[in-house]
Amino acid sequence: MKKSLWMLLACTTLMTAIPAQATEQAGQRRDARDLRQDVRQESREVKQDCRNGVFGNADCRQDHRENKQDGRDAARDVKY
Repeated sequence: MKKSLWMLLACTTLMTAIPAQATEQAGQRRDARDLRQDVRQESREVKQDCRNGVFGNADCRQDHRENKQDGRDAARDVKY
């Protein structure tokens, strides 16, 4: 009887702990995704501004890539 009571208690404890952690991770993933989306839009705008200026297309592409990579790194920091 005592052993089954402990098993029941352990199972309920595990079942209540897992959803809380999953919810927290889902929030972190959402925040990281939102950050990446914002960075993408900003990077597009910077690239268009660059193209409208006197810089070459290759320079604009490189700036665009660097901005997106910085955004990915920031999103990774949010997630982990």
